[in-house]
Amino acid sequence: MEMLDKGMPATPSETVQRAWARLIKAQRSALGRVERALKSAGLPPLAWYDALLELERVGARGLRPFELERAMLLEQYNLSRLLDRLEKAGYVERRACADDGRGNVVVITASGKAMRRRMWPAYAAAIEDAFGRHLSEQQAKNLDALLGALIARPHST
Repeated sequence: MEMLDKGMPATPSETVQRAWARLIKAQRSALGRVERALKSAGLPPLAWYDALLELERVGARGLRPFELERAMLLEQYNLSRLLDRLEKAGYVERRACADDGRGNVVVITASGKAMRRRMWPAYAAAIEDAFGRHLSEQQAKNLDALLGALIARPHST
């Protein structure tokens, strides 16, 4: 097996490659089911829920846009457009940042809290349908621990 300078394999094993592909496919499948469930219920997309949830968690202090981007569950390359849509819908407000006059803080509104609560039943049912009902409680615990370990590892870049 070819080795990199630090003694690491240059290519992942077939098992690692297969696990990676399955992880990506499972994520895409589950997210697709959640998005379809939200859409069929006449609700906004999942990114809206994630943003509203993070803002509701921090309360009145709000978050700077870069903090919100870091906190979100989904990758968000178009955060400013997402925030524009949420603000236009009345779900968030942008306020001047006390620490940085050029920056702003995003705060959830009462309407935003209500929309997040309205979205949750459809989202929860979609999670259960796409994911939960296919795993035993022990399998879910094992998967949680494995994914948690991957997330917690420091990234080398």
